[in-house]
Amino acid sequence: MVGLSILDLVRVTEATDARQALDNARDLAAHAERWGYRRFWVAEHHNMAGIASAATSVVVGHIAAGTQQIRVGAGGIMLPNHAPIVIAEQFGTLARLFPGRIDLGLGRAPGTDQMTVRALRRTLTNSDNFPQDVLELQAYFAPVQPGQRLQAVPAAGTEVPLWILGSSTYGAQLAAEFGLPYAFASHFAPEQLLLALQFYRERFKPSEQLAQPHAMVGVNIIAAPTDGEARRLATTQQMSFTNIFRGARGLSRPPIDDIETYWTPVEKVQASRMLARSIVGSAETVRAGIAALVAETGADELMVVSDVFDHQARLRSFELIAAAV
Repeated sequence: MVGLSILDLVRVTEATDARQALDNARDLAAHAERWGYRRFWVAEHHNMAGIASAATSVVVGHIAAGTQQIRVGAGGIMLPNHAPIVIAEQFGTLARLFPGRIDLGLGRAPGTDQMTVRALRRTLTNSDNFPQDVLELQAYFAPVQPGQRLQAVPAAGTEVPLWILGSSTYGAQLAAEFGLPYAFASHFAPEQLLLALQFYRERFKPSEQLAQPHAMVGVNIIAAPTDGEARRLATTQQMSFTNIFRGARGLSRPPIDDIETYWTPVEKVQASRMLARSIVGSAETVRAGIAALVAETGADELMVVSDVFDHQARLRSFELIAAAV
């Protein structure tokens, strides 16, 4: 049976503030734990009023403190924005507080705009150092070696598992070379999904962390009692993607009855391309969609995004998804 995990966007909506978004994420994680989800990840996004997970390690700690068993982590930390030793200190601390429960997914993109990159005191050329930064970070989590003068305290010896995230073949090849698990972001960039998975599996080299390839596929799934209700709930995400093209990223909006009144034909094509892998419908529709996706990709695990405006409806969506699998 394919594993199910959650990527939560920690959405700030037109009906909530950032504190409520953070508490809703924690509440969802507690429910997800009971429903059998493996992991609960949040991602680093900056300068976005509608996403409250910019201080990603802090949010991970908030969620982990409200759960007992589910793995909690970053999906991901945008490593070019940070010195590896700082990320090691943060996630090493989390690993000490919540032993055996912390994951660290690493992305190469800055996760924001160029103006914000400058505000982070980083440059776009930092992404060129991504492979070296991953290895440096991995070394900080390893046991201290004799004569080692530089340590990330208290990270040494925690061996926090690293994941490589990606939306192209670059991340797939890096994950394969380093022998790390790989998560593909087909929930917003599905076009190279199959090619990236092929590259990853064909070129994988076993490592101390991982003996054989482990591929996670990101997917938007919105479930409701009926197909029609699920499609209506999905308009919230469709509007969010449309707003990206308008340069108007804001708070999450409540669903509408007819998405055709919101987007232009060109925006519809653009958003639909990014959302092409979405599974939207009743439990039966979701079950069939998941089975088809797993059969096509051979995914070991699905990282589910269910971007629903109302918190109770979102809980219901994730519960139906778990029951479908």
